[in-house]
Amino acid sequence: MSNRGRRRSGIRIMASLIGLVRPLLHVMLAAILLGTAGYLCAIFLTILAGQVILKGMSQGAGGLELILQKGRFMGLSVKALFVIMGVTAVLRGVLHYMEQYCNHFIAFKLLAILRHKVFAVLRTLCPAKLEGRDKGNLISLITTDIELLEVFYAHTISPIAIAVLTSGIMTVFIGSYHPGAGILALAAYLLVGLVIPLWNGKRGGEKGMAYRTRFGELNSFVLDSLRGLDETIQYGRGAERKQQMRARSEGLSGMQGQLSRLEGSQRSLTNLAILAASFLMLFLSLYWYRTGAMGFDGVLTCTIAMMGSFGPVVALSSLSNNLNQTLASGERVLSLLEEEPLVKEIPEDGSQWNGAEHFTGARAEHVTFSYDEEVILNDYSVDMQPGQMIGIHGVSGSGKSTLLKLLMRFWEADRGRILISGEEIGRIPTKRLRDSESYVTQETHLFHDSIAANIAVGKPGASREEIMEAARKASVHAFIMTLPDGYDTQVGELGDTLSGGERQRIGLARAFLHDAPFLLLDEPTSNLDSLNEGVILKSLEETCGEKTVVLVSHRKSTMNLADVVYEMKNGRTS
Repeated sequence: MSNRGRRRSGIRIMASLIGLVRPLLHVMLAAILLGTAGYLCAIFLTILAGQVILKGMSQGAGGLELILQKGRFMGLSVKALFVIMGVTAVLRGVLHYMEQYCNHFIAFKLLAILRHKVFAVLRTLCPAKLEGRDKGNLISLITTDIELLEVFYAHTISPIAIAVLTSGIMTVFIGSYHPGAGILALAAYLLVGLVIPLWNGKRGGEKGMAYRTRFGELNSFVLDSLRGLDETIQYGRGAERKQQMRARSEGLSGMQGQLSRLEGSQRSLTNLAILAASFLMLFLSLYWYRTGAMGFDGVLTCTIAMMGSFGPVVALSSLSNNLNQTLASGERVLSLLEEEPLVKEIPEDGSQWNGAEHFTGARAEHVTFSYDEEVILNDYSVDMQPGQMIGIHGVSGSGKSTLLKLLMRFWEADRGRILISGEEIGRIPTKRLRDSESYVTQETHLFHDSIAANIAVGKPGASREEIMEAARKASVHAFIMTLPDGYDTQVGELGDTLSGGERQRIGLARAFLHDAPFLLLDEPTSNLDSLNEGVILKSLEETCGEKTVVLVSHRKSTMNLADVVYEMKNGRTS
């Protein structure tokens, strides 16, 4: 996904976003018809008032008074006429409300659908394509970018269709008095509703995209600053961090100022075009009246109709003020939705593989893997027999963690094969593969929830007894019971109320609760002192039983527990 520029034109972005409306097309059509009827009520209300004045003028200086005295107009009493005008005015409000209701119903429904789609895509992209990606930008995309699309769905799609329909009807109506008047009206509608917005959109398209990207980068900076607050205070970097935040905020403010100036210039040009078109219609109508090509009723009606019918195209023109940012947000969301995962999940397909219940070992055969151009594993092979504890020892950066991620099929090997229970890993249904493996990472992530809920991640729906048993196996039960709320204690954001060792043991409890036959442990004692390391290792020895365990560590002391130890150097075993 590119955040630096658009990969497609604004028209293509809008077409893709409109395509998502298909399930709600009937509601969108209702909004368009209601909106068109509402605008026509507003326009013809002024035209009808003009006709009253026109009729009065046609009967002399006292014509209007005469109409009021006689109480008749076009076969209707004045009372009935004003009732009709009042009903038309009320209808304008009712129809506009109903149109907005339909549009917002569509918008909020589609925003919910989009969020579901985005989260589903993020899940398929994890972890290969999201590892190392800017989290603040992702948060900005999930929240503000999707929220900005409400403007598109609620205030863009139907206004475009309404403007086209209303302008078409008014072109025909005005053109019925004189073809030239209809052509002028059509040209004015196109200028205000199409030419000026496209010109402004072209000027501000890249600026809108750049603004959304910088906004996401500011989110990332703020998130990073909050997470590193202790270090910032400890090393006296507060002033420097504050200055960086000020510089970023001022840069963003400058970009917002540029977009506001573009918006102001477009609004001025739009108003100028409307005035020019209205006066031109008046002058041309008077000319046609003098030449006998148009009656005086045409002069007044065409001028009033022209002045009063710009509402739909002005609404359309105003869209481009925010459309640059909206299209930039749409591009970012669509790019994410179209992004292909590096590792595709394997669906259930009737496969007979059942490694979760009958695990027969795993092995890597001549595996080569690289991050971009950097080779991490090179022609790597290892055999993991069932029921063994396999130790993999090596310095940081030698490829130990990468091997575990390949065994979890978070990434695909460039060359070679990885087999689990005799089956190539790329052919095993993903859910079954996950059921057969438990994985404890170097940094255990804890959710902002209770300790019990965090352990239960390993087995949704687990009972409190099962959770407590898993905690005992991870030697963390005694600690949890010392807390005021026990297992209901909240761990705080990112588990910041617990120490690194406590978080790591909760991660082990998750793995024990998952109870898979193939246990992958990535530096499980790295955050523990020697005493707690001994407790954990003893617990592993006592509880793993018939499980196959891959124990990765740079500590020699951890390897004492393993049945077989492989030394890893530069992506190879020795």
